[in-house]
Amino acid sequence: MNNSEVRERIEKLRREIEDHNRRYYILNQPVISDFEYDLLINELATLEKKYPEFASDDSPTRRVGSDLTREFRQYEHKYPMLSLGNTYSFEELDDFDQRTRKLTGEPVEYVCELKFDGASISITYNKGVITRALTRGDGTRGDDVIDNVRTIKDIPEKVSNPSVPDEFIMRGEILMPRDVFKSLNEQREKEGLNLFANPRNAASGTLKTLDPAVVASRKLVCMFYFLLGEYLPYDTHYGNLMKAAEWGFTVADSIRVCKNIEEVKEYIDFWEHKRDSLPYDTDGVVIKVNSIAQQQELGFTAKSPRWAIAYKYKAEQALTRLNSVSFQVGRTGNVTPVANLEPVFLAGTTVKRASLHNADQIFLLDLHLHDMVYVEKGGEIIPKIVGVELSSREEKSEPVKFIETCPECGTPLVRNEGEANHFCPNYLHCPPQIKGRIEHFIGRKAMNIEGLGEETIDLLFSRGLIRNIADLYDLNAEQLVPLERMGEKSAGNIIRSIRDSVNVPYHRVLFALGIRHVGETVAKTLASRFPSIDDLMSSKEEDLTMVREIGPKIAASIVNYFSDNENIDIIRRLREAGVRLSGEAGKEKTTGNSLEGKTIVISGVFSRHSRDEYKEIIENNGGKNSSSISGNTSFILAGDNMGPSKREKAAELGIPLVSEEEFLKIIGED
Repeated sequence: MNNSEVRERIEKLRREIEDHNRRYYILNQPVISDFEYDLLINELATLEKKYPEFASDDSPTRRVGSDLTREFRQYEHKYPMLSLGNTYSFEELDDFDQRTRKLTGEPVEYVCELKFDGASISITYNKGVITRALTRGDGTRGDDVIDNVRTIKDIPEKVSNPSVPDEFIMRGEILMPRDVFKSLNEQREKEGLNLFANPRNAASGTLKTLDPAVVASRKLVCMFYFLLGEYLPYDTHYGNLMKAAEWGFTVADSIRVCKNIEEVKEYIDFWEHKRDSLPYDTDGVVIKVNSIAQQQELGFTAKSPRWAIAYKYKAEQALTRLNSVSFQVGRTGNVTPVANLEPVFLAGTTVKRASLHNADQIFLLDLHLHDMVYVEKGGEIIPKIVGVELSSREEKSEPVKFIETCPECGTPLVRNEGEANHFCPNYLHCPPQIKGRIEHFIGRKAMNIEGLGEETIDLLFSRGLIRNIADLYDLNAEQLVPLERMGEKSAGNIIRSIRDSVNVPYHRVLFALGIRHVGETVAKTLASRFPSIDDLMSSKEEDLTMVREIGPKIAASIVNYFSDNENIDIIRRLREAGVRLSGEAGKEKTTGNSLEGKTIVISGVFSRHSRDEYKEIIENNGGKNSSSISGNTSFILAGDNMGPSKREKAAELGIPLVSEEEFLKIIGED
């Protein structure tokens, strides 16, 4: 490659890796395996080393991926929370051992720990009391999720032991047991919610939930792996972990001290298959130098400690035959190819289908019908095809071709420039899109209409009772009672919930409409800038792109949605049904600047508004919501059953408690 091609490849790799970091750390929706991610990182690192003129301090090879979010207060880690270097081979493990012994100039003892696949946490204790719980963040700063961490039963709030230092930090991995994960996804499927891809994503997503009660309900556990501080009880990593176990911290009994690298390899081999019997997901083994003095001597790179490395197990694969490829249409019209396979046993389950993601993936695999394919289950719900056994290909086999028309309605598919997916533009008349849009509309974070699940929506659609979201408001109980598995009580509850949904706030209605590319955050932004649906409908693309967070793609999608006469008719019918299509109604007394500059924590149960509504009211009146109490907290909006830990913290810091009635007087809603 010439210099121009090298620069282009480096920039492309950086963009791609940053996108995968965002999907992994923020969205908890990874689309590639750890192995594939590491290949990208290694390629980028090799190019940057070979062409130092293109090196950059902002490169993802020099930074830890970040999970920082705006919903939590952030603090600096006292000790940077770096990532580990990865290896997939014993040869590279030997290189690590030789390098380590050469730098220390003496024999090295290692500690081997199973690499549990969850969400990393760093918990600070002062005088035996938990004071802070930070996520990894960007390695330098993390989100303080202390209220959520306090709900995890095996994390001690207080440690009473004479050997405990005045200040110390425990690091661990917050995990969701496999059986809890399975039950959670089964429940989410019943409620029509998106499924978590794997236990790691579920644990990470739960940890960033703003409601500690939700966290408590999900039965998370924490496995601790590191004790840090200035006055530690022992001069070895293993000794300190065993002492932490005496203090009441959960430490895996699988941890072993290995006298040399050969014992490390034996440990890795032992656990490669036995780990499947554990209640938690593991994806490798972490190898650490045991001596604290040697750790300090070895030091760190910009991104990783030199005294530790992670050996990653390769995802389990199976070889099976590709029978056919089907194409599924989602609610937004995206068309996803799915491989139908000869059933094969893989990672504890029988696999019959595998994801192919998009047309590019089919092309890269050079996939033919009846190929023998390698299937990998790297943590995703639906496994994926990662390779083809070309030696088994039939002579006259036909290549798999991506379809040109929608498999449901026959409309020619569209692929926009810069997008990976094909989609069906016939969103008003394509059955899976219509049903998917109705399911989205009734969702908990949208109109929150209870009693209507995927099966009921499908039944109502097949009987011709609904064809769009506005039809819901024309339903009556008499139409529902004769349906399968439906009685008078169920029918009455559904109709009542539909009627109640007209009170849902305007920004949630915008989200519920299912406009392509308009998620929860964008809907809130639009509602604050365009206070009524009429204002939004009359806006042009240039008006929209002037709004923060609204780019050309979102703007074009909004204008396109409101340029369709059938959508306009749906809006008219929603208006006639009484659905809130402006931010004005009911807000005359809850909008202003009475909370300007104030940071408020909400705790407890309320009678006049829900917690989410109070958060919205605080923002509308110039205030800022916070999930944790600190010296910057102005006051606590305290409802019934306020948590005792928050009450104690408020008393300790002298932060006033404001009742619901007092708060409503402050904002003028009394």
